[in-house]
Amino acid sequence: MSSGKKFWGYRRPNGQVGVRNHVLILPTITCATQAAKQITELVQGTVSFIHQHGCAQVGVDYDQTFRTYVGMGANPNVYGVVVLGLGCETHQARSVAGEIAKTGKPVEVVSIQDHNGTLGAIAEGSRIAVKMVQDASAQMKELCDFSELIIGTECGGSDACSGLSANPAVGVVSDMLVDHGGTAILAETTELIGAEHLLAQRAVDDRTAKRVYEVIGAMENRAIMMGVDIRTGNPSPGNIKGGLSSLEEKSLGASNKSGSSPLQEVIDYAQVPSKKGLVWMDTPGHDIEQLTGMVAGGAQIVLFTTGRGTPTGSPIAPVIKIATNTGIFERMGDNIDLNAGTIIEGIESIESVGQHIFDEIELVASGKLTKAEILKQYDFGIWRIGPTF
Repeated sequence: MSSGKKFWGYRRPNGQVGVRNHVLILPTITCATQAAKQITELVQGTVSFIHQHGCAQVGVDYDQTFRTYVGMGANPNVYGVVVLGLGCETHQARSVAGEIAKTGKPVEVVSIQDHNGTLGAIAEGSRIAVKMVQDASAQMKELCDFSELIIGTECGGSDACSGLSANPAVGVVSDMLVDHGGTAILAETTELIGAEHLLAQRAVDDRTAKRVYEVIGAMENRAIMMGVDIRTGNPSPGNIKGGLSSLEEKSLGASNKSGSSPLQEVIDYAQVPSKKGLVWMDTPGHDIEQLTGMVAGGAQIVLFTTGRGTPTGSPIAPVIKIATNTGIFERMGDNIDLNAGTIIEGIESIESVGQHIFDEIELVASGKLTKAEILKQYDFGIWRIGPTF
């Protein structure tokens, strides 16, 4: 489906389109993260991330971490991947690399144990990365259609203005993207509790509507099993200070990011959508964990609204930060890209700010850097399911 709206992107061997052309140094175990960081500091054009995962994980917890690693490497914004492992960990580098390689992009494996320690692994990883970066730099951009975009949506550090300005404006963008044949991901299951019936009413079929209630019920049951009140952490102290009175109020505001399009499907954390249109990914409310899940699910760009301010970014996907009020936009202008506070001030309409955001997506998709990218805000965190053994 061609929408008529275009951007300049990088075509991958499997047909997907990236808005960036990174070489990813992907550590499959926490022991390898520092070596991965050393490679990125040495080789321009590479990115990586620090994490605490990759070993002593079992069952569905193992599967989710594995799926997240693969999703990060398979994301269309990545040209090629150096998978860096220790050698004896649960999440074996070769298994992760094998799945990423199915996309057709270049993938190589380096093991710290097999390359005589940290220095040898850094040397070998750097050698491979230099060749990948040079090849990536020779790839020409091509004109691509908006229907090939997957946009993640997120709100963090919310305030009383979130549900009135930036979130509804993102909802307008979500609808515009869907109208252009693209995909919008709604996330933050924790922050949709109390608004689930509104989304279920928009489900394309009974199965999807049932799934809405299932993921909400599962999230609530996790708190019950722990013997805690989910409201002790949500709304957060900052949310309350910003004027939010309850989880239900926060959820009604957060759900505004979904616009008014039909809900096509509900997918698991770090899962790639199987349908175009509006999709709900089951994630926690934790900003970094849900951001990682959407990017691992294929999101090339993320829209992030904030009323209290945040520096959050991703190592491979540009994150467009949108202020809900003019005060925070002026105070944290180094971190925030756009201001939706003009809606609160009566200067602009929700629709006009939505159009500004949509135009910004076109610029960012074609190469404009976001504030988080410029500041190298490479955040990464996986939603853990079980304990470490």
